[in-house]
Amino acid sequence: MNFPAELKYTKDHEWIKVEGDHAVIGITEFAQRELGDIVYVDINTVGSEVAEGEVFGTIEAVKTVSDLFMPIKGSVIEVNANLDANPELVNSDPYGEGWMVKISLAEGTEGLLSADDYKSLIGA
Repeated sequence: MNFPAELKYTKDHEWIKVEGDHAVIGITEFAQRELGDIVYVDINTVGSEVAEGEVFGTIEAVKTVSDLFMPIKGSVIEVNANLDANPELVNSDPYGEGWMVKISLAEGTEGLLSADDYKSLIGA
């Protein structure tokens, strides 16, 4: 499994990549493997400020639907429109083309996990 060191991670299996005062958020490779084949991503929080730990959308796999939790407080400024037609991008490229949302940061990333801490959490 891949654990990019430049990303931060959550216990809920989201990743976050900070780019100045914005960030990109998605789910980890571990999460997408656990879910199986992704068939639909539903995110309708564009323009909304979402608190850390709140649900910002859902992801549907063949056998289950899971909530997506905001790893850090911020305002959703963009949803990955490519997921509408190609939700399988989450399976094939979770850290690249399979990203979920871009946010405007409202706080720092101090409470997030490093790649090594996340690997320990999932026993990798």
